[in-house]
Amino acid sequence: MLYIVPTPIGNLKDLSYRSVEVLKKVDLILAEDTRNSGKLLKTYNIDTAMSSFHAHNEHARLEGVMKQLQQGTSIALITDAGMPGISDPGYLLIREAIRFNIEVDILPGPSAFILGLLHSGFPCNKFQFIGFLPTKKGRQTALKEASSYRYTTVLYESSHRIKKLITQLSDIMPQRWVSISRELTKLHQTITTAPVETIHETMEQGAFTTKGEFVVTIAPEDFKGFE
Repeated sequence: MLYIVPTPIGNLKDLSYRSVEVLKKVDLILAEDTRNSGKLLKTYNIDTAMSSFHAHNEHARLEGVMKQLQQGTSIALITDAGMPGISDPGYLLIREAIRFNIEVDILPGPSAFILGLLHSGFPCNKFQFIGFLPTKKGRQTALKEASSYRYTTVLYESSHRIKKLITQLSDIMPQRWVSISRELTKLHQTITTAPVETIHETMEQGAFTTKGEFVVTIAPEDFKGFE
């Protein structure tokens, strides 16, 4: 059995009862960063063995993990924060497990882009999630494609590139409303929702905090505000 277990994106209290139960009963936990996950497990008195499984070793480790599953080992996959497979390792392992008829149980739980989407107040009956933008080549193209999408768009951005993103959004789609969610569920959570030009002006004045992790939600072109 392979369990996919989402972990808190900030507030450690967001780990579900069922997730704790699964993490305690499995034979092995695959963690993106064992040191980071160790803090979470310690909080819930979980002493299950851990092993690393992250973006830099998932291809190399895949075959060995599959052998363990086929031999009857129960394994839970977690990442540093949120749902495994969503801009984090997980897809390859899930795909292989399905291919080899290994039962996969995916637990519900935290996912930052859903929170950012709902915090925005923008239409969410239809939306696209594009994860992290390319850091260099292809970035402008991805944003231009997003500007032509008729519905809401959600993406992730790092503290190192959030200023660049706001500038690019201001250039490519200056009339759009944008919602920027920072440090979701954490002590210093902030939600900034306004026309992108307004946010850009605030940033240029030095009044926009760039520390933390960001979910950026872009409203459809026909969204004109909350009045």
